[in-house]
Amino acid sequence: MSDDDWAWSATREIPSYHGAGQALQEEFLNELRRLEWNEQELFAVRLAFEEAIVNAIKHGNRHDAGKQVRVRCQASRDRVRIEIEDEGCGFDPQAIPDCTEEDHLEIPCGRGIMLMKAFMCRVEYNAKGNCVTMEKRRPVESQG
Repeated sequence: MSDDDWAWSATREIPSYHGAGQALQEEFLNELRRLEWNEQELFAVRLAFEEAIVNAIKHGNRHDAGKQVRVRCQASRDRVRIEIEDEGCGFDPQAIPDCTEEDHLEIPCGRGIMLMKAFMCRVEYNAKGNCVTMEKRRPVESQG
């Protein structure tokens, strides 16, 4: 999809503190409502968005006030795309243990990534591991 094919698009730089992405998240969700996304779909997008922002601020930028998180959101009637990039050194997503395995149930890390993968159709990281791209497609029957 080219940039011109999206019904709505926004790119913002947000500071590295808890709650900094709230206004953009609400703007994004309001646009999805306008595009007739249902509440279940909105819940999924909200959860993935929040988890990715928290990971970027907390783990990527380590709450460093001098660092920003770049967020790009795009929406159409049938698809959303979210790209979140921090200024941290990155990580290897393959090194995060599966939090659903018996011996990792008590370990708090990895749950956000698991939720993002569960609620979005595609979750990919760049080679450095400091930028996540997520997409969700709506089933044809959900498209007003």
